[in-house]
Amino acid sequence: MSAPTASERKGCWGARDELWRCLDLNEDQTSACEKHQQEFEAKCPAQWVKYFVKRRDFLKYKEKIQTKGYEPTEGASKLS
Repeated sequence: MSAPTASERKGCWGARDELWRCLDLNEDQTSACEKHQQEFEAKCPAQWVKYFVKRRDFLKYKEKIQTKGYEPTEGASKLS
């Protein structure tokens, strides 16, 4: 696989941004954003899709920790 051109990268990032915007508006309900998901997967290399999905999950987790704080799960061992 050759490296994506500048216009291909721009198309991929645009599709990613549209998908993320849709997911934000629809509270992460993927069924409402199928069209955007398909476009994102069609315009981006598979490895990039995988990376961007993990990146979004991480950013959402980070945002949750920053706004709501960290609460250990019940039964989690406590370090002494």
